Amino acid sequence: MHPLEKFNFCPVCGSKHFEVNDESSKRCTNCGFVYYLNPSAATAALILNENNELLVLTRKREPAKGTLDLPGGFCVIGESGEEGVRREVKEETGLDVVETRYLFSCPNTYLYSGFNVRTLDLFYLCKVKDCSHVEPHDDAQAYHWLPLSEIHTEQFGMRSIRQALTVFLQGRGK
Repeated sequence: MHPLEKFNFCPVCGSKHFEVNDESSKRCTNCGFVYYLNPSAATAALILNENNELLVLTRKREPAKGTLDLPGGFCVIGESGEEGVRREVKEETGLDVVETRYLFSCPNTYLYSGFNVRTLDLFYLCKVKDCSHVEPHDDAQAYHWLPLSEIHTEQFGMRSIRQALTVFLQGRGK
């Protein structure tokens, strides 16, 4: 199901004449309002320790419960990508990010409560103040430090994370 199919009434005038305009919008034939379904911003952190091992988490919840993941999540309104990745890392691991470097982005679809949320996932290389004391919280069930040579992307549940890790590892000569 296309996400726009969930929206049946115009949010401005309430008309039920809220029709598909194109792949990413609906238009009200009553008042002319056009609603664009733009992707939500999400972040993911690539954090390496002094042994060049990557911090990975085990997902506590669906989607992809029990699979590996990177720290990260949705940005909130008024937050930059850098602020969002710092907050998400803190929430999920207790670690304090002291430096972020934007790497690249990947489009993704995230199933939430039976609804396919289209996202634009922003990937950051992050340095943390002290990586010796990680505590899994929020969406994280457990954490692991994996040597880059032991990362198998098929163990990660989210498509954009697998894609990003492939790009990241190729750039590092794996």
